[in-house]
Amino acid sequence: MYTEPQEKTSDAVIAFTLATGQIAWTAQLTPKDVFVVGCNQPNAPNCSDDTGPDFDFGNSPILARVGGRDLIVIGQKSGVGWALDPDTRGQVVWQYRAGDGSALGGMEFGSSADPENIYFPVADGNGVHAGELHAVRLSTGERVWVAPPQPVKCGARGRGCTPAILAAISAMPGALLVGANDGGVRAYSTKDGSILWEFDTNREFATVNGVPAKGASISGSGPAVGGGMVFVNSGYGSLGGRPGNVLLAFGPE
Repeated sequence: MYTEPQEKTSDAVIAFTLATGQIAWTAQLTPKDVFVVGCNQPNAPNCSDDTGPDFDFGNSPILARVGGRDLIVIGQKSGVGWALDPDTRGQVVWQYRAGDGSALGGMEFGSSADPENIYFPVADGNGVHAGELHAVRLSTGERVWVAPPQPVKCGARGRGCTPAILAAISAMPGALLVGANDGGVRAYSTKDGSILWEFDTNREFATVNGVPAKGASISGSGPAVGGGMVFVNSGYGSLGGRPGNVLLAFGPE
């Protein structure tokens, strides 16, 4: 939301009627979040008198079936993960704090779920929680495990070289596939959060089409899994990342 007056549909989960496209209900989780980039600087013009924290949603909502009922689960840039009841117009069932939150903090491009748990990756810039991965019980919102930030692959920690997980993550049976701002691709065990496999993308690659390519920060879309293969984009120069231009395909040896 960039200007006042603030709408009830900002920082919200919105349900639409499929037959007509009309709004069925709106669950606003952070009110009064009017924010424009640069308004956190002194004497910035054309800004709200009450600037919000920029806690909109970067995650897509996940519809899960839990104990005979539906839940909508979603992570927010505030660092809070939410479970909402779609049958009661988005009433909050539980909430879970994974990160501190900021304009580029909390949960960014996408969380993931399996039949038991929701998995929240933490961005949080270079903060103390940056790069954590949280497993949370879908039915209760209780923590199952938390995996700590991993040592960065790109050298000394700094701008563009942090353990932050901005990219969407992908779940498959037994494993979570995660790309991080440091250029590392990692598979975490869904059982306990331990590292099953990792790969450093911070280098140049020989490509099938002969175009020079290199890996760097991973952000935006998550790893794609299909046909016994895993596909990962590496190189993302926006939002404090480092640019690159490679699509990597992984398969069994």
